[in-house]
Amino acid sequence: MSSKGIKVDNDLKTKVDAFRERITGEAENLVADFFPKKLLELDSFLKEPILNVADLKEIHSEINVKVPDPIILNNSHDGVDVQNSRKRKMEDGLEDDNCQDGPKVFAMPGGMIKSNGQLVDLIERVKPEIRTLIEKCNTVKMWVQLLIPRIEDGNNFGVSIQEETVAELRTVEGEAASYLDQISRYYITRAKLVSKITKYPHVEDYQRTVTEIDEKEYISLKIIVSELRNQYVTLHDMILKNIEKIKRPRSSNNEALY
Repeated sequence: MSSKGIKVDNDLKTKVDAFRERITGEAENLVADFFPKKLLELDSFLKEPILNVADLKEIHSEINVKVPDPIILNNSHDGVDVQNSRKRKMEDGLEDDNCQDGPKVFAMPGGMIKSNGQLVDLIERVKPEIRTLIEKCNTVKMWVQLLIPRIEDGNNFGVSIQEETVAELRTVEGEAASYLDQISRYYITRAKLVSKITKYPHVEDYQRTVTEIDEKEYISLKIIVSELRNQYVTLHDMILKNIEKIKRPRSSNNEALY
């Protein structure tokens, strides 16, 4: 087979056409069946007790780090030793200009400091939903892109609807991916704060900050689930309302006369 100087192998063309048909079948099923079922499922998820905690203290996670006993310098001789020790370190180039005083932590007496178990469980339920939305949007986006006809002058109103649909699907994909980044940032931020607590266990503000971070993440996860549901609603509604123009972006000349 050839088309204006471009040769396409018949066997490859058959496989490509089969791929297009498969994508079409999957995408139409997603819009007509999967999207409405998923939005109802997420709406039920939002009503579960795990996402409707009245008192956020219930999702707090205790960090068991013992505050060491204070070291009391009994006389000036001890103070001189400390100063001399620091002086020797600076002379030997061992003192870091940006180093802050604090005990070095090699291992925790109670073993590993655990994450907030309740939030970890909730995150493990939300992450698959985010991934599913990204994958399904990608399939529907590919379907709409394959329906876009060749470029011509005039009669492009239906094509503009297709392009707007693709843009909306791409936006939803990007927002969903940002939710995954948000979860990663939560873990990194919390880990840094917990590291500060192990080094400065006598500073209460670090403990309080971890609590604030956990509460913020809990609220963010509920918002994410709500946004996932809303995105399914929006995509389902938008595509169904414009399905004729999406599938047939250009009307025939005879239809255009009447």
